Amino acid sequence: MKKTNVFGINLLIGLLFIFLASYIQTQETQVKVTGIRSPKGKVILNVFKDNETYDDEKPCKKFVFDKKALVNGTLTVKCELEPGIYGITLVDDENENGKIDKNLIRMPKEGFGFSNFFMEKLKKPTFDDFKVDLKSPNNQVEIKVKYM
Repeated sequence: MKKTNVFGINLLIGLLFIFLASYIQTQETQVKVTGIRSPKGKVILNVFKDNETYDDEKPCKKFVFDKKALVNGTLTVKCELEPGIYGITLVDDENENGKIDKNLIRMPKEGFGFSNFFMEKLKKPTFDDFKVDLKSPNNQVEIKVKYM
């Protein structure tokens, strides 16, 4: 066999192993959203890796879900994420414009929420307030939607 053929086969096998390793690392995370007031629109989940990306509003992943499976204000969705620590924010995008709408005094007009954290004060939480450790299989996150 020529050296170029052997090199090509080895390269192909190496790339296959890299692809399989990255595929195996993702795991299914179940997100249970409660308190949704309307079946209109979509639910947007933004996934942040750290405080810096959260402050800059630059999520590492974004998931958008229809509300077709909404039952009594509760929606359960599944996301593929690599094991790690994340903060997940939610927007109940009722008018489907892809962002949270705010009124004149910058108060949200649509529902919002944070992973395993319910905002009781009018202060934006820090990443540490709602971060979750998703390092084990069969992870579940709960988000309770808040409307102003």
